[in-house]
Amino acid sequence: MSALDHPNSLARTLNFPIIFLLPTHLSADELEELEEQIPTLTNDINEAEVILGKIFRKERALFELRKLKLATEEIQRTGDERPTARSPAHKRAKLTRSVTHSSGIGSDTLDSDTTASVSDAEIQRRLAGPGPAEQTVRVVRLAWFTESIKAGKVLPTRDYLLYEGRKLRAAPAKQREKTSPASSEKSVEVMKRARADAEFSPGEGFRPPSSQGRRGETYSSHPVKRPPLVRQTTSEHEIDTQLPPIPDYLHTTYSCQRPTPVNPPNESFIKELEKIKTARTLMGDRIGVRAYSSAIATIAAYPYAFKTAQEVARLPGCGAKIAQLFQEFKDTGQIAEANEDDSNPRLAVLKLFYEIWGVGETTARSFYNRGWRDLDDIVEYGWDSLTRVQQIGVKYYDEFKQGIPREEVERIANTILEHANALHPGFEMVIVGGYRRGKLKSGDVDVVLSHRDENATHNFVERIIVRLEEAGYITHTLTLSTANSERGQIPVNWKGDDRRGAGTGFDTLDKALVVWQDPVWTTGEKKNPNPHRRVDIIISPWKTVGCAVLGWSSGTTFQRDLRRYCKRERALKFDSSGIRSRVDGSWVDLESGPNGEPAPDMLTAEKRVFEGLGLVWRPPEERCTG
Repeated sequence: MSALDHPNSLARTLNFPIIFLLPTHLSADELEELEEQIPTLTNDINEAEVILGKIFRKERALFELRKLKLATEEIQRTGDERPTARSPAHKRAKLTRSVTHSSGIGSDTLDSDTTASVSDAEIQRRLAGPGPAEQTVRVVRLAWFTESIKAGKVLPTRDYLLYEGRKLRAAPAKQREKTSPASSEKSVEVMKRARADAEFSPGEGFRPPSSQGRRGETYSSHPVKRPPLVRQTTSEHEIDTQLPPIPDYLHTTYSCQRPTPVNPPNESFIKELEKIKTARTLMGDRIGVRAYSSAIATIAAYPYAFKTAQEVARLPGCGAKIAQLFQEFKDTGQIAEANEDDSNPRLAVLKLFYEIWGVGETTARSFYNRGWRDLDDIVEYGWDSLTRVQQIGVKYYDEFKQGIPREEVERIANTILEHANALHPGFEMVIVGGYRRGKLKSGDVDVVLSHRDENATHNFVERIIVRLEEAGYITHTLTLSTANSERGQIPVNWKGDDRRGAGTGFDTLDKALVVWQDPVWTTGEKKNPNPHRRVDIIISPWKTVGCAVLGWSSGTTFQRDLRRYCKRERALKFDSSGIRSRVDGSWVDLESGPNGEPAPDMLTAEKRVFEGLGLVWRPPEERCTG
């Protein structure tokens, strides 16, 4: 078993310092596994005591610190590992015997014999933020973490250390302003040009600080922002002593094991966090996106309205950072970082581009870097460079943005089913996506079609699309996939993580992603006034239809955690086209009955998948993780 596949439980028994993980040189799978294993992971580099990375040279460590806007002064050490910096570090007294984070960084000798429990005092310490002894930061090689897990104890960092520095505070604003007007004006122009050239050059792993300046402003060094102490009144302290117990299902890291309703008690706070998560997405901060996704999923599953920040801090996946944000939300009714994202002109443009169907966050940044600032710029300067799908996304941008009411979703779905049965009687259908999770309005319409006769679903997607086009409902076909039919709808063996060996046999349901417009209208207008809608038609053979319905019905984080659960707890690989064993690659049939008989209906097939995976059945209305 490799270090990255070592059980999470071992890592969580060790008292690691607060760690910031660099995404540099890590694959998506490596990044995700490490995030899950590091029990003290932070997505704020200013909080970190250790910066962990798959890097090997001091020069690279310094580059990463500059890129992440963390100013430090190197600490030179003698042979006995004692700092020779200008002022000695002050040790912070231990709060309890179970808290050893600060001592580990200060002395490089972590006490791995103490327990990993978190006391009330430790929660207060985390809410208060780093103390005087945490003004230093170390950049260490990834091997320090993985070998610590192998050893069963937190190893000293000295053999893995690339760089150690003291976090610096910037000069006061008045001191920085002591420049001539001409020099200041020239500096503004230089900084503008530098920002234009380098704003997104670091790529997907770039993680800007929340205090990044808005377009048109100059950048300056900001002091390291220490999280403020969350104040607590006497009445709040009394409330904390009477907090309801954390539900058992919230002690798991897998959101697929929790009930998560569509309208949770802390919905307004979640909406603020979602704004921050969207901004992190647009900036390519993968770790931040996952951290906020996990926190949002946890909060959405919590059955009580928050009263204090301490109540938030105790929840898995939340901690001090989310607790501070809640305190701010409680005090002001909003979160400054979320509002800053709303008012940032650059992010506003990126959001506009990101909402074009067929444009992801990387493409949105590419459009911005070309100098485009609105849809008219795209049409005027880049229309010919767009893919056909992106052109359609721009053309129907406003219409695709409109929510689709439930009754219209049902009308579109029933039309599809009616035409499917006209071609071959016996087709069954489930409306999936946001509609099935209980949303009042959906961004698109997702339907899964299946038939008990496997011959009926073979190449059926092409036939239904042609018929709906001839009937005038489908105006454009964006994507058409027949890979499942091309392999004879046979659940083939999974070939492992090597995509070159698995590319034709996995994640390949037949599907069509189309643009829909009702061809019938009763008004006197000459041109069809009905809005264009996005519709996804998925065709699944009956033997794996439960996986298809489950995969297409659940929230994004629910799906992510379901795959993670299958991998870690069951040695399986889940996908909407079926379940495979990670041991021998074979298809695992969870949907047939005890005597091999097929499921009597599509929803029973889905429930059997839950049961076969050892999961409690959660109706789709309880899978709203976001």
